[in-house]
Amino acid sequence: MLIRHLCGSEKMLVLITYDVNTEGNNGKKRLRRVAKLCVDHGIRVQNSVFECELTSAQCLLLKQKLMKEIDDKTDSLRFYYLGDAKKAKVEHIGAKQTVKIDQPLIF
Repeated sequence: MLIRHLCGSEKMLVLITYDVNTEGNNGKKRLRRVAKLCVDHGIRVQNSVFECELTSAQCLLLKQKLMKEIDDKTDSLRFYYLGDAKKAKVEHIGAKQTVKIDQPLIF
């Protein structure tokens, strides 16, 4: 059962936030690399906040990649596991409406 959970194909909604110190050495480069990884896996809902619909395996891989990019003495990452993406409820109030990540995107 544990193997199925770790390798399952069910997607969950994960909110990823980060704070990268850009004052030190290579800070701006780290910030760009962290943002690029998040953009590749989710939708930006605030400057440093992403909604990602991921399987457990995808989430683990992304977490490992992000951890390699940050300086854990000056930067931080937060992961909010919101569960089954189809059942999660997200309420938005105010400007800058975002797209629904569980629906097709039409350009």
